[in-house]
Formats: sequence, C-alpha cells, structure tokens
Amino acid sequence: MIGFQRWLRRAVPATPAELAAALWSFAYFFALLAGYYVLRPLRDQMGIAGGVRTLPWLFTATFVTLLAAQPLYGALVARLPRARFIPVVYHFFVVNLAVFWLLLTLGIAPVLVARVFFVWVSVFNLFAVAVFWSFMADLFTSEQGKRLFGFIGAGGTAGGLLGPLITIVLSVPLGPANLLIAAIVFLELAVFCAHRLERSVGVPQGRQRSEPRIGGSAFAALPELMRSPYLLGVGAWVSLLSFGATTLYLIQAHVVAAAVHGAGAQTRIFASIDLAVGLLTLATQVFATGQLLKRFGTGVAAGALPAVYIVGFAALALTPGLIVVLVLQVVQRWMNFAIANPARQVFFTVLGREEKYKAKNLIDVVIYRGSDALYGWVFDSVQALGLKIGAIALCALPVVAGWLVLSAALGRTQERRAARVAVPAPGE
Repeated sequence: MIGFQRWLRRAVPATPAELAAALWSFAYFFALLAGYYVLRPLRDQMGIAGGVRTLPWLFTATFVTLLAAQPLYGALVARLPRARFIPVVYHFFVVNLAVFWLLLTLGIAPVLVARVFFVWVSVFNLFAVAVFWSFMADLFTSEQGKRLFGFIGAGGTAGGLLGPLITIVLSVPLGPANLLIAAIVFLELAVFCAHRLERSVGVPQGRQRSEPRIGGSAFAALPELMRSPYLLGVGAWVSLLSFGATTLYLIQAHVVAAAVHGAGAQTRIFASIDLAVGLLTLATQVFATGQLLKRFGTGVAAGALPAVYIVGFAALALTPGLIVVLVLQVVQRWMNFAIANPARQVFFTVLGREEKYKAKNLIDVVIYRGSDALYGWVFDSVQALGLKIGAIALCALPVVAGWLVLSAALGRTQERRAARVAVPAPGE
C-alpha cells in the first residue's frame, strides 16, 4: 500500500491537498468520455445513413437546438448550486438516450431517427464536456490547470479508448441500438464521480459545505462576451477550431462514403480512428502535456493545433486521398486533445465564476456549433461552385494561419491575467 501511494504521488502531478480532487476529476472525465465514445462511431455512421448531402442541414439543426437550449442552461446555472445543476444536466441526457434506444429497437422512422440522433449526439457532446470543463475551471487556478489538466484530460482519453473498444467488439453481435445502454451506465457513473468530487473539494473538517449559487441572468453570457476582448478572442479561437474540424469532417465524410462501402465497415473505420487518437493522446497527456504547458505556456500549446492544420491542408491540397484524410484526422485530434484543449481550458481559469459557466458555455457550445453550421454551408457552397477537395484545402490555409497568430496573442494575454488573479485552490 505504501509503495502504491508513492507511485501515485509520482504519477499524479498534484499536491496532497489536490490529490483527491485530481483523482475524482480523472474518474469523472473517464466515465463521461467512455459514454460519448460509445456513441460517436454510431453518430458518424448515422450521419452517412441520413445522407452526406444533408450534413450541412444537420449542423444547422444542431446550432438552432443549442441556441434554444442556451438560455435554459443559463437559467439552470443561475438558480441552482453547482452540486445540483450538474446532475440535472446529465440525468436529462440519460432520459434522452433511453428514448432513442426504444425508437431504434422498434425500428421507428430509421432515417429520421438517424438524423435526429446525429444532432442529439453533437449537442450532448458539447454540453456534457463544456459542463465538465467549466467545473474544472471553477475548481483550479491557472497554475494548477497547467499541472493537472493534462492528467485530468488523460482520464477522458482513457475513457475514449474504452468506448471505441466496446463499439468495435459489441456493435455487430449486440447491434448498435443496445450500445446506448452502455452509454447510459457510463453517464450515471459520471454523475456519481461529480458528486464525490464535490465532497472532496474545499470542505473544512467538521463543517458543512455550502456552494453558493452563481446567480445572475439567464441571458448574461452574451453581454459578458461582448464587453471582454479576451473572451471575444477565445470565441474566435473556438470558431476557427470549428472551421478546421468541420472542413476536415466533411472532407472525411465524402471520401469515406466514396471509398468504403457498408455501415459496418464505415463504423469500424471511425471507431479505429478514435482508438488510434486515444492511444496517442493518453501517452502524451501522461508524459508530456503538463511539462509542455509549464515550459512553453498556453500560447504555444494552443498554436500547436493550427500548425498541424497548416501542414495537413497543404498535404490534402497535393494528395486528397483516403489515407491522407485519415492520418490528418488522427493527428489533428491527437494534438487537440493532448495539447491544445488543455491550453484552451487554462484560458478560462483567469475568469470570474459567472463567466466560467455562462460565457464559457456560450463559447464552447453555441459559438462552436454555430460555426459548424456556418462552415458546413460554406463547404457545401464552394463544392456547388465546382471546387474539389484539394482546392478547398488550399483555400483553408490562410484561415488556419490566422488562427496560429491568434493563439500566440491569447497566450500572452492569459499569462498577464494569471499573474494578477488570485483564486483559492482546492483543499486550501
């Protein structure tokens, strides 16, 4: 037992006061992303089943859904303490999954359900993960985030490895619909971990913990965003993240639909991409993310992702084939999850509590999916004009170059704000 404790202290970059919070955060993200990655290959296959030409419409439907949900989420955040509104959000998604399981099992309107499910998973992914990272930004300081967010992200990566394995092994013998049951179980485990995390943080011995409501207006997110150049910059960064991811996703959908036939084969390819990304990301998060963030700062770490897109889109402009698309998809997602996303989450640690939950959710959810819808229609329009995949990739190069410049500017601003922001740490 003593030997295990020593190994744990070496493996987890946390102080004794932070250790419980770091481990429960790891477990929370593990369960959350295991559930999502059971669903993701099914979502990608259903996107093709619903027709690749409908994908811009599905991105638009996702954005409209998120736009309607944003003030409801804002009202929930304003009225309930964190310990209550986080379980409410996840239990709502569990009920939705049960309804989808019933519809898919009974075979009711399969094409329509496939399209609705694609939209739902896109909404679920952003809301569920945005709630998690808002929680993390609320708990940890900028300095702690640089040390711990890589390790905490590794929990999600480990869950992201388990999810595709479950899908690869069970999708054919059990059928895709029954995979939703596994996702439900993982979501309930995430709720349990969130509850334990609340109990492990900031509770002086012998006292009851009373987490104050965040308060404010349900519609406060937009004014918060508009009056802060820093938040506007982070919003632009997330929009450009969507530009790269949406453009590549639509290129992938068209290339895979043309080159790979059969729902089972397509689902296995998508699950295999997830598995490769997970292995690379986990190794990086465990051995390198924290050190890279501390040494080079958030600007360089966030800029690693647009740098990958610059190289990848240049390669696609020259050789727009299946192998190039799949390699770029693996590398950009690896760099995003392992390096750029922890840096982006550290951006939010220097904000106030209301901004961390409301403005952050507006950026991570509404702006991200609104950008998905916008860039989906842009992709569809340039294809209608006759541009091929190689030409589209070439046109994307100056955009991702601007994204790289923005990353450096945000990193400098975050470091300046962190130097003058003091936030109580978990366990202090």
